[in-house]
Amino acid sequence: MDLRISDELLGTFAPIVVYWIYSGIYVVLGLFSESYRLHTKQEEDEKNLASKGAVVKGVLLQQVVQAVVATLLFAVTGNDSQETNQNISLLVSARQFVIAMLVIDTWQYFMHRYMHHNKFLYKHIHSQHHRLIVPYSFGALYNHPLEGLILDTIGGALSFLISGMSPRISIFFFSFATIKTVDDHCGLWLPGNLFHIFFNNNSAYHDVHHQLFGNKYNYSQPFFVMWDKILGTYMPYTLEKKVGGGFETRPCKDHKDD
Repeated sequence: MDLRISDELLGTFAPIVVYWIYSGIYVVLGLFSESYRLHTKQEEDEKNLASKGAVVKGVLLQQVVQAVVATLLFAVTGNDSQETNQNISLLVSARQFVIAMLVIDTWQYFMHRYMHHNKFLYKHIHSQHHRLIVPYSFGALYNHPLEGLILDTIGGALSFLISGMSPRISIFFFSFATIKTVDDHCGLWLPGNLFHIFFNNNSAYHDVHHQLFGNKYNYSQPFFVMWDKILGTYMPYTLEKKVGGGFETRPCKDHKDD
């Protein structure tokens, strides 16, 4: 009996499993890391407009849609993945990773920005994500189902198709993208976090976007900040230690009155 799991199956479900494991780690860390939080636990409980139960249900719904689309995508683009993966080089894999990162960043920036500027879409769709004024890890994919489909699922499908990656490479790419997205919403600024070292787009950067003063800035997600800088929606900020512990993101002076 062949008990091997196909690359397609892993590419579909590995990112979902990774999401809950990685976000769960941050939930535990948040209980013992008050001095590294961007908002207090009290602020998280009082300011957010969606219950934890509603967030879990919303995320699970998006992941069901994500799994269905991934299954269909792999079926439509199916090939002999074993033969393809045997001949793929590390350089080709790296190139596909970078292309996929640029594609998903470009797609999400423009779709995300449009949902903020279109009042109807913001009110009826994107505002659901912003019910989490204080972001936390497993709320990263808490979206209106239509937004989840457009921004995340279709964006992921485009990055897969345009980069030309195989199902095996997609396992690693989408798991990595999932980890990065969760990290950006974790609400913590932990010392030694590699994402904070290698990416300007990080938990503090995205926290600015979730605050009222940064609502029309820092749209870029999940990897780079290039579109914000190119198109004038980049909000520089300072990360300051609070007297009682923890950190606070504050806009730089030249943006305070915008």
